[in-house]
Amino acid sequence: MSRYLLDTHTFLYCLFGVDKLSPGCKDIITDPENDIFVSSVNLWEISIKKSIGKLQAPEDMVSIVEEKGFLGLPISLEDGQSILDLPLLHKDPFDRMLIVQAKNNKLTIITNDKVIPTYDVKTMSAS
Repeated sequence: MSRYLLDTHTFLYCLFGVDKLSPGCKDIITDPENDIFVSSVNLWEISIKKSIGKLQAPEDMVSIVEEKGFLGLPISLEDGQSILDLPLLHKDPFDRMLIVQAKNNKLTIITNDKVIPTYDVKTMSAS
């Protein structure tokens, strides 16, 4: 069993653009032996972008996470404090928190972001 954290765009691909995921990535995400996490950071980012008109998404994202069999990952106090130890290679606050959560919880981030892999964190390409 392996443990993965979906970047926000990867989570959205799972919902609306499965064709954007590589076959290997789809296999990992759908394998019931793997733990696939969706962070509260993902839903926070989606909600903000939805509220300012940059994104269309369903209202009840929590139910969708549960229906897909994904596991929720809340932001912990340790996560908030660990941001201080993260070098400022990436200015996106959502991605920075996902990096911290992945490191603190020993998760591999599934992403297409080009900056995230420059951190000391396990990553896997979504496409």
